[in-house]
Amino acid sequence: QVQLVESGGGLVQAGGSLRLSCAASGRTSSARSMGWFRQAPGKEREFVAAISWGVVRTYYADSVKGRFTLSKDNAKNTVYLQMDSLIPEDTAIYYCAARDGTTSQQQSQYNFWGQGTQVTVSS
Repeated sequence: QVQLVESGGGLVQAGGSLRLSCAASGRTSSARSMGWFRQAPGKEREFVAAISWGVVRTYYADSVKGRFTLSKDNAKNTVYLQMDSLIPEDTAIYYCAARDGTTSQQQSQYNFWGQGTQVTVSS
């Protein structure tokens, strides 16, 4: 099993920044790729970004490309999502997920999920 704990959410004004963290523990060898998804009120959960632990490959949803940046700290088993130029439409619960495979934009491909962290962007 892999345990994932997100942190870093909060309230920020439009144009501001937040950095989310996702710390993995347990059988981290089963977490070869990590993804971020988000769910806004009344909407389906959607893909945000994904990164692989090995050879670094990153993927972003078009809606966040150029504003969000993924990075990782292998020693800490932690993935970071730097979110800049935030807009009210980014308001959602952000979930970290892990899978034992290559990166994927499909949430059904992920085996392990964190509890989520709330991000609220005020206008």
